[in-house]
Amino acid sequence: MNQPDVKEKVIDLLDNHKIGVLATVEQNQPRSRYMTFFNDNFILYTPTNKETPKAEDIEENPHVHVLLGYDGEGFGDAYVEVIGKAAIREDDYLKEKIWHDSMNRWLDGPNDPDYVVLEIKPDSIRLMNRKGDSPQELDF
Repeated sequence: MNQPDVKEKVIDLLDNHKIGVLATVEQNQPRSRYMTFFNDNFILYTPTNKETPKAEDIEENPHVHVLLGYDGEGFGDAYVEVIGKAAIREDDYLKEKIWHDSMNRWLDGPNDPDYVVLEIKPDSIRLMNRKGDSPQELDF
């Protein structure tokens, strides 16, 4: 698969799969949790409360790993592994842009002072398990 095809497939997975796994490092140990992701030109955004362990983890160690795209059908399901660095953003425009009313369960709205957005800039993205193909990697 050539590089433009890999980019196209990765963009498709990032745009069409919103639920994935975010792994951070907490006290030198991996810690994973399901999150909702939004893609903007390979940069991932996910909402959270700034008082959560994941926000503390990122402040201490910004290196993260994201799994996104697996459909649950079995062998051949394509997914991506994103290795990157996360930063905590409090930009009002960004918070409004990704806000969804389903987040009311955890936050009081886009103006909640505890609402922050994790911005994940990839160092690399691997396209995995695409019907037996070898992993394909995009470096940034």
